[in-house]
Parts: sequence; C-alpha cells; structure tokens
Amino acid sequence: MTTTADPLSNTPVKAPGKRVTLVIYGVAFLMVLVPFLFWKGTWFGRELSDQEMANCLAPSAKPRSIQHALLQISEKLSQGRKEEVKKWYPLMLALTNHPMPEVRVTAAWSLGQDNQEAPFRDFLRLLLKDPNTLVRRNAALSLVRFGDDSGKAELVSILRPVPLTSPKSGTIIFRLKEDDSVSPGTLIARIRTGGGEPDEFRSPLPGFLEKKLVDDGKDVGVGEEILLLSPSEEQVWEALRALYLVGQPEEIRDIEPFTGKAPHMGDRTRQQARLTIEAIKRRNSN
Repeated sequence: MTTTADPLSNTPVKAPGKRVTLVIYGVAFLMVLVPFLFWKGTWFGRELSDQEMANCLAPSAKPRSIQHALLQISEKLSQGRKEEVKKWYPLMLALTNHPMPEVRVTAAWSLGQDNQEAPFRDFLRLLLKDPNTLVRRNAALSLVRFGDDSGKAELVSILRPVPLTSPKSGTIIFRLKEDDSVSPGTLIARIRTGGGEPDEFRSPLPGFLEKKLVDDGKDVGVGEEILLLSPSEEQVWEALRALYLVGQPEEIRDIEPFTGKAPHMGDRTRQQARLTIEAIKRRNSN
C-alpha cells in the first residue's frame, strides 16, 4: 500500500488499497447502471426487435411490455409504415379480450391508428361495451377515425361529471379535498367496514374531485354515490376534437360550458369548444 502526505499537516496518509478502490468504482458503476436499467425497462421509446415484439404481444406478457409493443406499432402506423407491422394485427385483436384493463385501453387506442382495416372497426364497436370506462372512451375516440359515430354517447359522457359509487358499506374517510386532481389509481378515500384494515377507494378515471356527496366520517352503503368527478382537460380536449367531426346539434349544450372559463380548462380547450360548435352548426346548415 502506498502513502501520500496530508497537504495540511504533512502527515503521511495511507492511500486506499486496490480492493477498496475497486469497491468504490463498483459502487459508482452501479449508481449509473441501476437507473439506466430502470429507464431501459420502463421507457416505451426503445425499439423492439421482431422476436421481442412477438414475446411482448403474447397474452402472458407483462402489461407494460404489451403496451410497449402496441405503442411501437401505433407509432409506425402514424409514420405510414403499415407493411412493417401488419403481421402483428391478429395478436393486436386478440388483446382486446385481455383481462387487464390497461392493456385493453392501449389496444383500443392502437386499433384507431389504421382506419382502413375493417376488422379493427368491428372490434372497436365491441369495445364500446367494455366494463371499463377508459376502454370505452378510447374505443369511441378511435372509431371517429373511421368516420363512425357509434361511440358518440360515450364521447359526450366525457364532458359530464361522473358520479362515483361506494363499492362497500362502511364509514368513509376521504383522503382528498374538493378540487384536487386525480389520476387512475389515485387513492380518494378509505372505507372502514369493521375489523381489519379499511378498504381503499381509488379513482377509475383522470379528473378532479368536483364535489363530495357525503360528509367525511359518515356511513355509506354499497352503490351509494359518494362524489362527483369532473373530467381532465386532456380527455375533454380529445372528446371535443372527436365531436368536431361527428357531433350533432343536441351535443352543443354539453359543449357550451367549455367555451368560457370552465374550471381546470385552458385556452386550447376553450378554442376547441368554440370550433366544435361552429363545425356542428356549419355541418347542419348545409
């Protein structure tokens, strides 16, 4: 082991041994490697090989892997590279029956990227009956790309507050306050049902907690409406863009509130609401 001199005291100081140096370098390497591996495993921008695509589109694959593959197909379709991905179409259609809602949500969006494929349209119509709200919404948005307005009722529902009901009977303890933003999976409240840990009540949709319909600490029953959830701006904007193409005069009353200063909505959404109403009126004046 070599020694060096402390520049302040001129006292010899032992330099770190080779083993210690290797440990230091090893730790530093891991500090770089671990975040990189995490990024690589979660980043959807990494292009997959054909073998990886086949593995990721298998029903038994992890949901995030399936989503990665579907998003890569969607990106290539948007770039006009249909011939590169058409071989995966049967696997895409099979995923519309996947047990995990997040996979069906992504599949419903991906099927809208090729509006020349008639089977895609047929499967999207089936997804309008999906038990998951986000799946139905994505199916309705995708159908508009086919010039199909069969999901129009779902599009209009995006613009309206959604009442959420209690899945259990018990005492409700809210974790959020009115006007707080939520994403799918955000913990909104806990419901104490007796002994043991309380049940968690999580948001199924993105948006804002518009109004509590019961007081904090009160007893609620199964199926009782406990709050109103107003939509997120991104969902409203997408619905307005779709209604620009397929909306009818009866939808104008649901669109009009967004032409002014609606809560949580920006200028882009206000402008889109006005353009959508103009398009509907113009379409029906001919």
